Amino acid sequence: PFFVNRGGLPVDEPTWERMWRHVGRIHPDGERVAQKIRGAADLPKIPIPSVPAFQPSTPIPERLEAVQRYIRELQYNHTGTQFFEIKKSRPLTGLMDLAKEMTKEALPIKCLEAVILGIYLTNNMTTLDRFPISFKTHFSGNYFRHIVLGVNFGGRYGALGISRREELMYKAPVFRTLSELIFDFEEAYRRCWHTLKKVKLGHCVSHDPHSVEQIEWKHSILDLDKLTREDFRKELERHARDMRLKIGKGTGPPSPTKDRKKDVSSPQRGQASPHRRNSRGDRRPSGEKKPADSKAMPDLNGYQIRV
Repeated sequence: PFFVNRGGLPVDEPTWERMWRHVGRIHPDGERVAQKIRGAADLPKIPIPSVPAFQPSTPIPERLEAVQRYIRELQYNHTGTQFFEIKKSRPLTGLMDLAKEMTKEALPIKCLEAVILGIYLTNNMTTLDRFPISFKTHFSGNYFRHIVLGVNFGGRYGALGISRREELMYKAPVFRTLSELIFDFEEAYRRCWHTLKKVKLGHCVSHDPHSVEQIEWKHSILDLDKLTREDFRKELERHARDMRLKIGKGTGPPSPTKDRKKDVSSPQRGQASPHRRNSRGDRRPSGEKKPADSKAMPDLNGYQIRV
């Protein structure tokens, strides 16, 4: 039933073809089964989740709960087939177009897709700061990756996302510091017998759905094998300060990097809008060096956490 069209909405041909090829690979009579399903006229209609809509007076915490409820209703994608191709190097406007497509198709999603969808559904919450949080864990000789959308409202931190595990997705914005939020995820991993190895933190995402800037996914890369517990906490709080300072400067959605390079006559602008790439690799006692090509396409399969 995972590839039955929700609500009778048409799905683009490439998405359907990926699903049928997957059925053909894992089922001994996959092609015949796929054709039988495609030609069936009496399949039950699966209700399509409604995109949450809010009154202006609705508090932000209630809006976040509604957004998380919608993401949960889409369900986690257990099929092994990636329904939506997400390139992290795409500009924000392209990713928002993809998120809009997700709401139309209403197909099951994975954690990276949930992050993009969370950004799309919270764009009108201008008092809410959003930033990506990635985790790398170790279990039974293998490494696993997961990502959520960190949020900050009124100085309290939380998270939106989806996972196979309930405790690795939504976190209400009740944590006083960023380190408290990350430590809560770490404890959740520990209960799943996973050991947290790395945490990657991005910067705040613009609320402008038409921005041509890329999301900064890895401003801070923290290797827990190279950091003491106290150093780990300090680095998390340093990243939180970096985000507050960037927001406090009131720069708004940043202009494209090439335009920023041309404006060299104003020292004040240069301080308020540093070159993003220069701001990425300037510190971290973890010793983690970032790859030279930050625009390389990531391994999407790496975000499948199997716990």
